[in-house]
Amino acid sequence: MTDIERVGVVGCGQMGAGIAEVCARSGLDVKVAETTGEALELGRTRLTSSLSKAADRGKITAEERDATLARLSFTTDLGEFADRDLVVEAVVENEQVKTEIFQVLDQVVTRPDAILASNTSSIPLVKLAVATSRPDQVIGIHFFNPAPVQKLVELIPALTTSDETVKRAEAVVTDVLGKHAIRAQDRSGFVVNALLIPYLLSAIRMFESGIASREDIDNGMEMGCAHPMGPLKLSDLIGLDTVASVADSMYAEFKEPLYAAPPLLQRMVDAGRLGRKAGSGFYSYG
Repeated sequence: MTDIERVGVVGCGQMGAGIAEVCARSGLDVKVAETTGEALELGRTRLTSSLSKAADRGKITAEERDATLARLSFTTDLGEFADRDLVVEAVVENEQVKTEIFQVLDQVVTRPDAILASNTSSIPLVKLAVATSRPDQVIGIHFFNPAPVQKLVELIPALTTSDETVKRAEAVVTDVLGKHAIRAQDRSGFVVNALLIPYLLSAIRMFESGIASREDIDNGMEMGCAHPMGPLKLSDLIGLDTVASVADSMYAEFKEPLYAAPPLLQRMVDAGRLGRKAGSGFYSYG
C-alpha cells in the first residue's frame, strides 16, 4: 500500500504526458502544469489522443478512458501543486531550468513529507536536491518513452535521499503504477543510458564516417542482434536533442571520449532535425 494519492507532473511534452497518463490510468488524481496556455493545450491534446488510441486498440475500455480523463486536471500555476503527495518534474534536460523548478516546488508544496522527483536521464540528482530545503525527499524517478508502454523505471536516490523516500517511491512505482523498478547510483546516465548512449553515438559515428548506410546500420542490429529498433531509428524516437544532452552530461562527468557527441549529431540538433517529434532526423516522418 502507498499513501500517495495526488500527483503533480511538471511538463506535458512527450514524457510528461506519458507519465501523467500512467498515473491517471492507475487511479491517481493528477494535475499537470505547463508554462503557457498554448503548451498546456498541446499537452491536453496529446493526452486525449493517446487515451483515445488506447481505447480504439482495445487496450482500455471507453469507460476507463473517460475515467482517466476525469482524473486529469491542468494548470499554468505551480502554486496549485500545494496539496500534491508526489511531484514529478519532466521538463527539458537543462540543469538550470530543473533547479529553478525544484526551488519553486519547495516553496509551494505544503505536505511536509511530499516526494519531489525528477525524470532526468542524466543530471545529478544531488544538485536538484540541495536546491530545496528538503533534500532527503528528492529522488530520481526515470521513466522510459513511451511511458504508458515501457515497463521499466529507474529509481535514483541522491546522497541526501532518505531510505523512507526511496521506499515510498518504489512502492508507488511498483504497487500502484505496475512498473518494474531498478535502482541506480546518482551517476550521469544511471544504468540504461550509461549503456545505451555510447551505443547510439557509435552508430552515429559509423553513419557519419560513411562506413554503412542508415538502413544497413539499423537492419544490422534489428536482424543480426534481434533489437526491436535500430540505433538511428531509436535516436530519432528518443529525440536527437535529448541524446546530445545526455551525452554532454555524461562527458562532463566522466571525460570519456566515447561519451562525446559526434559533430553530425550537434549539427542536426542545431538545424532543428530532432527526430520524430520534429518530423525529420536520420529519417523523415510525415
